[in-house]
Amino acid sequence: MARAVPHKTKVFNTAVAGTIGFLMFFPILWILILSFKTEEDAIRAPFQVLFSSGWTMDSFATVQERSDYFKHFMNSVTISLGSTFLGLLIAIPAAWAMAFVPAKHTKDVLMWMLSTKMLPPVGVLVPIYLIFRDLGLLDTRVGLVFVLMMMNLPIIIWMLYTYFREIPGEILEAARMDGASLREEVLYVLTPMAVPGIASTVLLNIILSWNEAFWTLNLTAAKAAPLTAFIASYSSPEGLFYAKLSAASIMAIAPILIMGWFSQKQLVRGLTFGAVK
Repeated sequence: MARAVPHKTKVFNTAVAGTIGFLMFFPILWILILSFKTEEDAIRAPFQVLFSSGWTMDSFATVQERSDYFKHFMNSVTISLGSTFLGLLIAIPAAWAMAFVPAKHTKDVLMWMLSTKMLPPVGVLVPIYLIFRDLGLLDTRVGLVFVLMMMNLPIIIWMLYTYFREIPGEILEAARMDGASLREEVLYVLTPMAVPGIASTVLLNIILSWNEAFWTLNLTAAKAAPLTAFIASYSSPEGLFYAKLSAASIMAIAPILIMGWFSQKQLVRGLTFGAVK
């Protein structure tokens, strides 16, 4: 029988969780405050909450006039969804094979894939840049979809492998005995049972692709530039325009924050999928 948690412990845990949550949210809150300041207020008194010149939407208006926000937004959507979809096409069969038909060195392969995420991206920038240049993929959505899929593929496979391991293999064996082909087994038996895990993997990959800055800044110029490049455009040789940079940042992160807020239950459900049997 579960033991009741003392009231003081609940209050303490709530206070600690609230404090940690506020500290994590504070940078976003501060950027939001700066985005409503004039450039003079943002530079002269960046840590002042009350504005001497009042609230203003001038920075948002300037950002809209100077840059094609909708084009950058659509680039981010296309690249994030494209890399996620392509990654799933590769990761689901790979994770299925590793989870249900493991080989002698399956664990070694998984560790090797995960170790590739520890490689600094700048270490492979030059060869990838030259390959993209020769293939005509620089400053294209297709190129970014491919490179972001490759960068996030180890995480996708690892997550799906973990979720698939929680599904009893006897269910798949029963489907085979009933005459299901390999394709039917994966599409109609395995995938529906792992929907929470797949959904959380999709959400995480979209977030990672949306926030990726290194590759988008180095492999794009104007045509395929997503919102990360849109933010970077407000850092110029003349200096940083704090209010406009903050406004551009809010406009770039708002869509992914809203998506994360509405899908948080699904994300938590997927991340805890199979934790309790």
